Amino acid sequence: MAQLRRDYQKFSDRATEVIAVGPEQAKPFTKWWHEHKMPFIGIPDPDHAIAEGLYRQQSKIFKGGRMPALAVIDRDMKVRFMHY
Repeated sequence: MAQLRRDYQKFSDRATEVIAVGPEQAKPFTKWWHEHKMPFIGIPDPDHAIAEGLYRQQSKIFKGGRMPALAVIDRDMKVRFMHY
């Protein structure tokens, strides 16, 4: 997240938006988001509706749960790149 915060302007300069989805409940997620002054959009997803439902983010019990994922999604909502 710190790297995304540092590089956010590079994405913005290319007409690209960064959106982070976190597994926490809304209240702690929002508190952390504001404390760390994240310049991009953050969405709490405690029920994993976005992560699992829309983007099939993987969960591996032997690796500690949810695997980090990065998706590049175009304006038509088509996934152009996915990395777990």
